Formats: sequence, structure tokens, C-alpha cells
Amino acid sequence: MSSRTSSPSFCADKLKTLADSTRLAVLELLWSGPKHVGEMNAVLGLEQSLLSHHLKVLRDKGFVEAKRDGKAVQYYLAPTVRTNASKALDLGCCLLSFD
Repeated sequence: MSSRTSSPSFCADKLKTLADSTRLAVLELLWSGPKHVGEMNAVLGLEQSLLSHHLKVLRDKGFVEAKRDGKAVQYYLAPTVRTNASKALDLGCCLLSFD
């Protein structure tokens, strides 16, 4: 592990991003595969603008990635945070398990 990913400030920044229950719910939803905003909204029941805000934060911090799917955008877990472990995210400083 590099010194950058093991530094307390790096870890604190990642954990701060995940200190929101909506963001954790989005990550857990995406664990089963890529989703469009409408699919996530059907489960989470949020205003579209609020969900978009959380997705932007997760994208900016490297947790999710997005790709165009026609006129829509599909979101998925970033390969760098997805692990082979059962529903665990690699934050670079620790693992977060949804089990």
C-alpha cells in the first residue's frame, strides 16, 4: 500500500464521503450491477436532483463511474474499489463490507 493511500487524511476523506446513508445505499445498490438514475430512484425514492448530487460526490471521490447509454447515463462501481470479497469495497486504507 502506498503512503498516499495509507495516510490518515486519505482514509478520513474516503470515510467522510461514506458518512452519508444515501451514499452507502447507492453503493450497495450498484453492487449488483450498473444502474440508471431512474432504477436507483425507484428503490431509494429521492428527488432526482438529490440523487444526482450524491452520484456526483461518489464520482468525484472515485467510488463510482458513469457511461453514456443512449440518452441516459449508467452508473457502476469503480473497478478500483470493488473487491473479490463478498460485498466489500476497498477504500485504499481499509475494506468496507456490506454483509
